[in-house]
Amino acid sequence: MRSREEGERSRVVARMIADSSFSQCWFKYGLMHKCHWRWMWLIVALLVLAFYYFGVSSSMLLSGVEKDVLAVNLKDGGHSRRTAYSRSREVMEQVYHSTDIFQRSFKEMEEKFKVYVYPDGDPETYYQTPRKLTGKYSSEGYFFQNLRESRFVTNDSAAADLFFLPVSCHKMRGKGLSYEKMADIVRAYVESLIIKYPFWNRTVGADHFFVTCHDVGVRATAKVEHLVKNSIRVVCSPSYNGSFIPHKDVALPQVLQPFPLPAGGDDIHNRTVLGFWAGHRNSKVRVNLADAWQYDPILFVANNRLNRSTGDYIYQNQFYRSKFCICPAGSQVNSARIAESIHYGCVPEVIMADFYDLPFNDILDWRKFSLVVREREYDNLKKILQAVTVQKYRMLHAGVRQVRRHFEWHSPPIKYDAFHMVMYELWLRRFTIRF
Repeated sequence: MRSREEGERSRVVARMIADSSFSQCWFKYGLMHKCHWRWMWLIVALLVLAFYYFGVSSSMLLSGVEKDVLAVNLKDGGHSRRTAYSRSREVMEQVYHSTDIFQRSFKEMEEKFKVYVYPDGDPETYYQTPRKLTGKYSSEGYFFQNLRESRFVTNDSAAADLFFLPVSCHKMRGKGLSYEKMADIVRAYVESLIIKYPFWNRTVGADHFFVTCHDVGVRATAKVEHLVKNSIRVVCSPSYNGSFIPHKDVALPQVLQPFPLPAGGDDIHNRTVLGFWAGHRNSKVRVNLADAWQYDPILFVANNRLNRSTGDYIYQNQFYRSKFCICPAGSQVNSARIAESIHYGCVPEVIMADFYDLPFNDILDWRKFSLVVREREYDNLKKILQAVTVQKYRMLHAGVRQVRRHFEWHSPPIKYDAFHMVMYELWLRRFTIRF
């Protein structure tokens, strides 16, 4: 039987709790009183749950942080470990517009997203299968193959969120077809699906998508009005100065795979060249760039394309030696140099592509791992690069290593690679009204 004093104390504690006066209980009855321990156990339990929740919620994204970012100096003890972890968390959080939203929505996509692939079309001609998985248009081929290898495909049209039109413009271009002929083939294919299936007419094509990395693929859709206006076009040349609609269409990263050399690491001390570009003068901005800087002793600007695949890999090794890699627009706004720069650990300076809707732009904060310079500022290029502080460059370089996995294709696909990022972009555009 409790004493009168214990009973009085219990009533006081209950009243304090009701009045949110926990601090009074703490000081009045001493640190060793059992009310303190009950509250302490409750606080400990809540803290454990909180750490577990936030640890699980960030573990998947942290798993993609490069080992050189997470590496700790064991000689310095716990301080280095905490510093390295804090730095990796900072890098992870800075490259996304919202890390938490991205992770939660990505997980939901993995569990729920379904795509119906139209079975029509002969794989031996222009449909269903990729032309190849190499070269500068390999992104299109990888998407065709990865989709088949993934768990997103469903044969139940009623369960589908989106419908894929599996016609390959890269295959058509490989057959030597003219733009006019390609547009006729795409129109005939879509019209046959509209007649055969009820799906298109429910949304006038708004829940359908089309993938092409070849720049002619955009022209090939010209004769299907609603495909341009309503359907989601996943393209490597996303210029919003033309028919590309950013909130509807998706920018497909152009990746030149396979990479002949391994990825660059935490190697800032080896990067002694301020800025690098070498390529053809096939656009006004490239002509201006070459004329202004090709003889500069600090910038490596070559007025021709260096050897890319033979000998000593002169072109690729220059990425390793450069702090910034200049990625000007060519015949189209897009450039495979962006993915190359990221792979080799060179901060991509996305320059002179004013109308380029950058890949994954609504997920990634490009300002945290690249420099975006307007085309007309080509003559201030060296001054802009020299103005970047050491601290800022280190953060940009760390950001490049963090986003690298998003610009790589694999077969079969792996989590957070280019395929999954494109699928996530499609997932964000799945909301349509069906009639």
